[in-house]
Amino acid sequence: MNQGFTVWLTGLSGAGKSTIAERLAPELSARGCSVEVLDGDEVRTHLSKGLGFSREDRDINIGRISFVASLLVRHGAAVITAAISPYTLARAEARRRIGDARFVEVFVRCSLDELVRRDVKGLYKKAIAGEIEHFTGVSDPYEAPENPDVVVDSEIETVEQSVSKILAELAKRGYLTADAKAAVPREVKGVL
Repeated sequence: MNQGFTVWLTGLSGAGKSTIAERLAPELSARGCSVEVLDGDEVRTHLSKGLGFSREDRDINIGRISFVASLLVRHGAAVITAAISPYTLARAEARRRIGDARFVEVFVRCSLDELVRRDVKGLYKKAIAGEIEHFTGVSDPYEAPENPDVVVDSEIETVEQSVSKILAELAKRGYLTADAKAAVPREVKGVL
């Protein structure tokens, strides 16, 4: 049985967490991992319906994601979470629950200017104008990780470059048997 682990993708809305998760999952599967993706939006719909966006509700949501991830990891799954997870303490609790050695925190960095530019729904502009309350990174805080295991920058990196960085870290930790340098052969134009 494979060793279970969690790749915890954290970053602002629109930074590219779900896109990276979608590209990382088949790469891990191709290396023999049993992969599960816990996307923050999907978890809110199915596990955390009714929760709002207060700090307490956000922490409850992250607690539920980390609980499910810990169960999957215990059974050898490679878990990828894609959730804003804005608070340092909630991420630290997730690391504790899952296990420090089995938790890989990935900060998906992207500037606010780029996020506003990418935002097809105009949510950032509305939040900046005060039309949306509790919007992470604008009217609610996002506490960026101080010492993440991996930093990817979706503003300047391709998805493939970001995925390759994550695979390299997983290989370094002994979770992958295949050479991470051979990862992500597909060509993609531009960045996220």
